[in-house]
Amino acid sequence: MKTKIAVLRMAAVSASVILGSLLLAGIAAGHCDTLDGPVVIAAKGALEKSDVTPVLKWVKKENEAETRGAFEKTLLVRAKGPEAKELADMYFFETLVRLHRAGEGAPYTGLKPAGSDLGPAVAEADKALEKGDVDALVKLLTRAVVAGIRQRFAQAVEAKKHAEESVEAGREFVAAYVEFVHYAERLFQDAVGESGHRAEAEGATAEPVRHVEGEGKGTQTEHHH
Repeated sequence: MKTKIAVLRMAAVSASVILGSLLLAGIAAGHCDTLDGPVVIAAKGALEKSDVTPVLKWVKKENEAETRGAFEKTLLVRAKGPEAKELADMYFFETLVRLHRAGEGAPYTGLKPAGSDLGPAVAEADKALEKGDVDALVKLLTRAVVAGIRQRFAQAVEAKKHAEESVEAGREFVAAYVEFVHYAERLFQDAVGESGHRAEAEGATAEPVRHVEGEGKGTQTEHHH
């Protein structure tokens, strides 16, 4: 019973803090580089009104001058006709998204099409902000966290029962054990650690990790076990 309560508490804490990360930074991290994302939507509105102000919040202060320069160039070119307008607008969208991601320490990999599937968490996070009600997102994240913990825990417990029967069985237990422990570790680090683009960029240069074979999926780091 104590184990069950501890698991549920961990799930609730992880879900609530991860939720906070999504609302503060993760939503933009999830789809700031799509053509129907918030950055491009802001850019379209700014161009239609010939006012750069609405997009400046998406870039760091040190990138404001470049943003303003790109905006002015775009206004001049888009006035030359429909084709020029389309090309100029795309130039500004790409420039703005690139500068936004650079300001958060993340690489720019190009604009993604509108309607790109970004997963249920991003969709629910957007809905939460639109409706002013976060309950559905909390439930979604909590269910996912609880299911993930229970699945890996069950695999580790079952493998542990046969761990001493043979070397191969022992290795299966170790794989399940490492997956279970590191899954919990990843949840905790996501909950209390840095989130958003900066974590994404740092992850690209982090120390190498090893994939452990087993029924659980994921990547396990080597520095603990």
